[in-house]
Amino acid sequence: MSQQVSSLPSFRPFLMKTPTRTNRPLQQRRRTLPASEFRNLTPQDAISVFEIEREAFVSVSGECPLSLDEVLHFLGQCPELSLGWFEEGQLVAFIIGSGWDKERLSQEAMTLHAPDSPTVHIHVLSVHSHCRQQGKGSILLWRYMQYLSFMPGLRRAVLMCEDFLVPFYLKAGFKEIGPAAITVSNMHFQEMEYILGGRAYVRRNSGC
Repeated sequence: MSQQVSSLPSFRPFLMKTPTRTNRPLQQRRRTLPASEFRNLTPQDAISVFEIEREAFVSVSGECPLSLDEVLHFLGQCPELSLGWFEEGQLVAFIIGSGWDKERLSQEAMTLHAPDSPTVHIHVLSVHSHCRQQGKGSILLWRYMQYLSFMPGLRRAVLMCEDFLVPFYLKAGFKEIGPAAITVSNMHFQEMEYILGGRAYVRRNSGC
């Protein structure tokens, strides 16, 4: 699980290049960025990741799921468990996960990556403010779960979320485990689980 995956298995159609037009047969084509690209994140993406995360979470809860140092840590330790959605070269949505080797989440899971473990802990899913209410969160989560399903040895994904997000994750195929053992600034969370290898959920426009 330690090797970064540079392209996603079975997802070649997801890389769509913008067509370029030529007025003359000998005119050189302009090089263009992919219109839409999904790839693993790298430490070089950390600033963009943190800016999107901070804008999304601080205004709502006052807390970021991951600090900039933690973003750098996970993108350095397990970039293969991240997924970013880029449009015209700009990050518009992302997921960051890490390996976890216990049945339930604990405070240790917030900062630890356990290599070669059967569980992925999803730390954060976030969408750029200009791209919300377009279903991008649902689409990205669907593609991430499909991507994880191709990774040998992975059995499940777990996360914790506030109560108002439970319906979103239930529609995505997760099930509730129960109240999370972790609290952040007096906020309480539900722990949820997704069993990999099952039937993929139907993509829905959740508005996320």
